[in-house]
Amino acid sequence: MMALVPDKELPLEGTSCEARRDLRIGSILTAAGKLDSMRIGQVLRLQQTRRGVRFGEAALSLGLITRDDLNMALARQFDFPHQPLNGGRVHADLVAFRDPLHPSVERLRALRTRLLIRWSGLGSDQRALAIVSPGSCEGRSFVAANLAVLFAQLGMSTLLVDADLRTPRQHLIFAAPDRVGLTTVLSGRAAGEVPLPAFGPLSVMPAGPRPPNPQELLLRPALASYLELASAQYDVVLVDTPPARESADAQSVTFCAGSALVLARTDHTRVDEAAALARDLAEAGALVLGAVLTRF
Repeated sequence: MMALVPDKELPLEGTSCEARRDLRIGSILTAAGKLDSMRIGQVLRLQQTRRGVRFGEAALSLGLITRDDLNMALARQFDFPHQPLNGGRVHADLVAFRDPLHPSVERLRALRTRLLIRWSGLGSDQRALAIVSPGSCEGRSFVAANLAVLFAQLGMSTLLVDADLRTPRQHLIFAAPDRVGLTTVLSGRAAGEVPLPAFGPLSVMPAGPRPPNPQELLLRPALASYLELASAQYDVVLVDTPPARESADAQSVTFCAGSALVLARTDHTRVDEAAALARDLAEAGALVLGAVLTRF
């Protein structure tokens, strides 16, 4: 879906007498009330006839568990945060929640790794990043939302800020109320404690009520102050932005965030527009960490 352009031995066996947690998929599903002994027997018999099939996939193929049940068990097995789908209320764009084994999620994990490497090379603890692109329908909200989930799954405290004050989407993706948000903070009508907990170490700052003066709000010193405070409180701050070609909002947000990731969509975005955006952001003093090619 996308690609980023840019001596001590440890014992394998513990000596403690403490009982270890049973982290087998079957045991996790049983403890969660998803399987009983009779159904486990069904799964084991299927595994005997179909060599190589994993326990969870066998249970799924038999219709004994749902894909979300399996994702929950894998999350517990490998110790990363997971939120149930709650009857399908999680938005389809949150593929990192819905299907962590999906190829798109693996590509997003690769992007996450490259960003971490780049930040490490810069030697900076300030990890505020604006997700920008020239036009609409190029994947900014999708990439920002799923990257936020993936950073949180590393245990990193993560804040996702929706700075698209014209057509915000993050409150829809995360099913979050938007009566208060970034606009109420920037206009002085709400305190900085607005971010809503999404799951684990991930919080979401919705855009809030749509204002008549989005550009003026984003140019106020309050935005830079807010992102500076957020960068001190969170390990990672990701900022969703509106299309850069349609207004100067994205440039204002990127200047305050300090760094940007530029997106371009295959067979949709003009190469010269993406290059011009990256050049303009760099000339304005922002650090462009790389470019991402999206396809959907």
